[in-house]
Amino acid sequence: MLTSLLVIWPVFAIIGAGFACGRMRLLGPTASSELNRFVVYLALPALLFDVMAEAKWSTLWQPGFVASFTIGSLAIFGCTLAYRVSRGHHLTDASIDALNAGYANVGYIGFPLCEVVLGRQSFALVTVATILTVTVLFALAIVFVEIGMQTERNTHRLAIAVVKALIRNPLLVAPFFGALWSTLGTPLPESVQQLLHLLGGAASPCALVSLGLFLAARLRESTSRGPIAITLATLKLIAQPAITALCAYDLFRLPTATAAAAVLLAALPTGTGPFMVAEFYRREAVVTSRTIFFSTVASIATLTVCLFLLRHGST
Repeated sequence: MLTSLLVIWPVFAIIGAGFACGRMRLLGPTASSELNRFVVYLALPALLFDVMAEAKWSTLWQPGFVASFTIGSLAIFGCTLAYRVSRGHHLTDASIDALNAGYANVGYIGFPLCEVVLGRQSFALVTVATILTVTVLFALAIVFVEIGMQTERNTHRLAIAVVKALIRNPLLVAPFFGALWSTLGTPLPESVQQLLHLLGGAASPCALVSLGLFLAARLRESTSRGPIAITLATLKLIAQPAITALCAYDLFRLPTATAAAAVLLAALPTGTGPFMVAEFYRREAVVTSRTIFFSTVASIATLTVCLFLLRHGST
């Protein structure tokens, strides 16, 4: 167990460094948002493009992995949404709560964690999981949020709005063009590779510091919504990886490394995507920010246990 903890501690140490900088106000009040913009619009797209441009289609074509990860996230999202609506909550707020329970922080924590645990060869799977999270789950949540917000419920306009939001997302555009480049079979020019490696190398540390800053800024928010946030965090950290593991190991019988990647990514804490949705639609974001905080802190323990079980099960 201690060995598993020592494997993942550098990732959370960087988050802790960002958290400390936020609490001590060393980087300024807008540091989190500006660093987040750098990650979303430059560093992470460069990494995603690089991974997709250099990956072979045989590596990317992982239907069992896609199915396992997608079933895990959609099962948690769907059950949470149905339960919250049945309890009388507005569809928009219930959709954001459901996103909190199923939205893994793949883009920010997935890359550095999988590099430490599984090696850089796992980046193709992390990229696939990132695309699934940003497209399938995120788009589905936006659809339900828009339905809840709209009085006319114009299906045509709703579809256009969702498509526009997706095609403007750099985390989708970058891997798409990277995949197109890969089909050409032409290596990237050396100067372009160096540029992508420099920018992509900054993605993981900057993303983790940005997450730490975000958590520091949200620490003082009201704890009156703590119980529901803890419930959502529990669904995210325990229920989702459990369902994913059932699919990966028993249903699809994936290779050990591929199954481990699916479960590890499913076990990641809630990402900042739900908070962005809540802020954009001007909904109360207390539950969302508390869920992100609780799940990130608790994931130090749950990821350690998850990694221990994965290693123990593969021996």
